[in-house]
Amino acid sequence: MKISNKIKNPCIHVCTKDENGICLGCYRSLEEIRAWYKYSDKQKLEVLDVCDSRRAEYDKGLPYI
Repeated sequence: MKISNKIKNPCIHVCTKDENGICLGCYRSLEEIRAWYKYSDKQKLEVLDVCDSRRAEYDKGLPYI
């Protein structure tokens, strides 16, 4: 597995989880946070897309997965 550092870690050092275990700073799950350094660029971009969706749903007050 090729490890890449081209995609910047989205952590903004606001490490507070909601009731679903999602970080309210970067909107990643604990598993996504733990595995970030192992992900390929493609996987990192996929996680960032999911985070964008979570953030949008959170901003609308909707529950997210």
